[in-house]
Amino acid sequence: MHIHHHEHPHGHDHRHHHGSSQRNIAWVFLLNLVFALVELVGGVLFSSTAILADAVHDLGDSLAIGLAWWLEKLGGKRPDQQFTYGYKRFSLLAALCNGLILTGASIWVILQAVERLQNPVMPNATGMLGLAVLGVAVNGYAAWRLSSGKTLNERTLNWHMIEDVLGWIAILILAVVLHFFEWPILDPILSLVFTVFILLNVLRLLAATARVFFQGVPDTQLRQTISERLEHFAEVKEVHHLHFWSLDGERHVLTAHLSLHHILNPAEQARLKAEIADQLLEYRLAHTTIELEFPGERCRDAS
Repeated sequence: MHIHHHEHPHGHDHRHHHGSSQRNIAWVFLLNLVFALVELVGGVLFSSTAILADAVHDLGDSLAIGLAWWLEKLGGKRPDQQFTYGYKRFSLLAALCNGLILTGASIWVILQAVERLQNPVMPNATGMLGLAVLGVAVNGYAAWRLSSGKTLNERTLNWHMIEDVLGWIAILILAVVLHFFEWPILDPILSLVFTVFILLNVLRLLAATARVFFQGVPDTQLRQTISERLEHFAEVKEVHHLHFWSLDGERHVLTAHLSLHHILNPAEQARLKAEIADQLLEYRLAHTTIELEFPGERCRDAS
C-alpha cells in the first residue's frame, strides 16, 4: 500500500518566491555588468591596479550572475515527462557553478594582492575615493536586493555582492588614508584580509550546496524528527528505507517504508494515511511517498 502526497497549499508562495528571485537576479546582473565597465574605465584613468583587478573580478561575476539568471528561469518550468520532479535542481546547479567561480576569482584576487605586496603602486587617491563611494552604493543595493533570497542560488550570489561591497569599502578606506599618507602597500593588505574572509564563507556555502546537489540529507535533525514522528504511530513496527533529500535546498522530498504490526482493513488504512499526512504537514515537504508493509510481506527494496 502506498501513500503519495504533494504539498500544494504553498504552491503560490513558491511561484511568488521564484518570480521574485528571477527579478532580483536580473537586476543584480544588469547593475554588475554596467558597473564593471565603469570600473575598467576608472581603473585606467586613476592608474589603480586595485580597481582594475576588481573590474576583472566583477566581469567574472557578471558571467556567473547571467548563468544564474538563466538557470533560475529554467528552474521555474513545470514538471514534464523528462523531468518528473520539475527543473528546480537547475537553480542548484547555478549555485554550485557560482560558488566555484567565486572561489576561483577569490584565489585570483589573493594572488594579485600578494604580487602587489612586492611591488606596491601609488594610485590616484581622489579618483579612487569617488569611484569607491559609487561602488559601495551600487553593490550595496545589489546585496540588499538578494539579502532576502531563500534559494541557495540567491544566497551564493549574495556573497558575490557582499564581497564586492567589502572590497569597495577597503578601497574607500585606502583612498582616504592615501590622501594623507603615501602608503600604497595598504591596498594589497586590505584586499587580502577581505578576500580571505569572503573565501571562507563561500567555501562553507559551497559545501552545503554540494551536499544538497549530491542528494545528501539537507537537515539531519529534521530527518531524525520525521523518523521519530513516523515511529510514534501505534500501528508502525519499524521505519526503514527512509530517504530525505532536497530538490533545491528549499523544497524537500521524503520517501519511507513503514512495517506494520498487523494487517489493516481499508478504513484503518485511510485513517492512518490521514494521520500521517497531518503529522508531516508542518514540514512543508514538496513530495512525500510512504509505503505500508503488512506482516509477512517482503520489502521490494530489500538488498
